[in-house]
Amino acid sequence: MAHARTRLGVVGWPVAHSRSPAIQNAALHAVGLGGSWRYQLLPVPPELFAETIPALATAGFRGVNVTIPHKEAALAVATHPTPSAAAIGAANTLIFEPDGRILADNTDAPGLIAALPVDPADKTALVLGAGGSARAVVWALLEVGAGEVRVWNRARERARALTSELGGKAVDRAGPADLLVHCTASGLDPSEDAFKTLPIGADDVNGYECVVDLVYTDTETPLVQAARARCVHVVGGRELLVRQGALSFERFTGRAAPIDVMRRAVDGR
Repeated sequence: MAHARTRLGVVGWPVAHSRSPAIQNAALHAVGLGGSWRYQLLPVPPELFAETIPALATAGFRGVNVTIPHKEAALAVATHPTPSAAAIGAANTLIFEPDGRILADNTDAPGLIAALPVDPADKTALVLGAGGSARAVVWALLEVGAGEVRVWNRARERARALTSELGGKAVDRAGPADLLVHCTASGLDPSEDAFKTLPIGADDVNGYECVVDLVYTDTETPLVQAARARCVHVVGGRELLVRQGALSFERFTGRAAPIDVMRRAVDGR
């Protein structure tokens, strides 16, 4: 049974833009836990992450979601990762047990597969980025039988390191594929031209059957706008946030996630 003011949160740097508190608190209220559970923002710089996580475990937190740039560090602080999180090399969900164990899971991977409008089996995919989110994407696509997964990163050695561990192929340039999955921070700042830091231009999205953008903002990202304008299938960051957040919610609370409530909350409704 939950004790008074059981706490949850999302750890990131920066994290002020996160909609996780809105969707998770709406879900808590929907299942009757709103009076005793609370979900909050937890801005933590990288140099303080390793010491902050154990402190949260003793401060009334049941668990936390983990976002940029801490997903790989989250796995390192865990005492008991799930097999999938260990294989991916990154975690986005930490659960604190009363006996001191820190459980780590990765709900990004199953969340991505659940959100896709096309079956990725035998498809080709281009993944932009090589951080914690990209690791989950590459692992998930290979697990469900994608035909080829290419990984591009501005620092090519990171793409090589990722593919040497998980599979796939590091590439120097973008090319057409069935799926494009964007896992960098480009587009997070709406005042910047996201395409300046990506290996594709707006017209290049015609080369993909489906475009997935993990970034979400108050308005649609330039990549999503470009894909919609060209009638390409789109999975936006908000849907991915809801999908992975619903799985994390179930792990935190043991309750079925009210996913429709969470979708309305992420849109501010």
